[in-house]
Amino acid sequence: MNVLVWHVHGSWTTSFVHGRHRYLVPVTPDRGPYGLGRARTYPWPASAVEVSPRELRRTDVDLVVLQRPEEFDLACDWLGRRVGREVPAIYVEHNTPKGDVPNTRHPMADRDDLLLTHVTGFNELFWDNGATRTAVVEHGVVAPAVEWTGELDRLAVVVNEPVRRWRVTGTDLLPRFAELAPLDVFGMGVTGLADRLGLPADRVTSHDDVPQERMHAELARRRAYLHLCRWTSLGLSLVEAMTIGMPVVALAATEAVVAVPPEAGALSTRVDDLLGAARRFLDDPAAAARAGAAARRAARDRYGLERFLADWDRLLEEEVCASR
Repeated sequence: MNVLVWHVHGSWTTSFVHGRHRYLVPVTPDRGPYGLGRARTYPWPASAVEVSPRELRRTDVDLVVLQRPEEFDLACDWLGRRVGREVPAIYVEHNTPKGDVPNTRHPMADRDDLLLTHVTGFNELFWDNGATRTAVVEHGVVAPAVEWTGELDRLAVVVNEPVRRWRVTGTDLLPRFAELAPLDVFGMGVTGLADRLGLPADRVTSHDDVPQERMHAELARRRAYLHLCRWTSLGLSLVEAMTIGMPVVALAATEAVVAVPPEAGALSTRVDDLLGAARRFLDDPAAAARAGAAARRAARDRYGLERFLADWDRLLEEEVCASR
């Protein structure tokens, strides 16, 4: 099957293109947001093929996977076909709703020409999908090639744009944890975070846009993983940290309450409880190791790549068959 999919969310797309199909990934000369092409910092298989908009006009496409509202019209233009009518379409929603939650209307609500697929049950519940058909395919991750050692008495965080997003990502909570141990913050737009928090550089170290493989290796050396997002779908970095075998200290918000079992660390809406758990892991490496082992089992059972790809295979085949 030839599947047209834009390179939007790096970790999710990396998992998606590991399936058994041929994945057509748009590329433009500027490699801009609608033509990024193949990943350069993630390992992608050869079945993910770059294709220009001009080439798409003469390429057989069995199904289109959309991830942004504007991709619908773009796909119609580039393919020269009516997406959702002449070629089946699935819209993947990665994010929690914004605005008037829980009354936020999805941009693909009340449509009969596509399937709206959410990456978490929480998302499907909180978006107003209208009459559009919906499905849920939970995340799956390519298991990192490293395992947790936790030899450094430091706490790890992975977050993008923590200054701009601030309370959404729990950035305002970081100073309380920095009192317990130095923090290593990985992600895009994390440079200068210590200054913005008013903390010395030895308490918050920023690691901006580190390649995934190297980031995983560094995460594995930290004692525990902090997930302080108040409002996020489900950060794949959290699932990857659990797969590595890191104990987790997480806010009990959105889909984290499903992803993180109690034995994998700590899950609470009370920050004092999370501080206590982080302190326990810092003081007791053996307790951290036990929680990390439970986190690894839970993540590999629920978010394994094999299950993820099997779910997507079933969904893709059902949509293509239904369109015939």
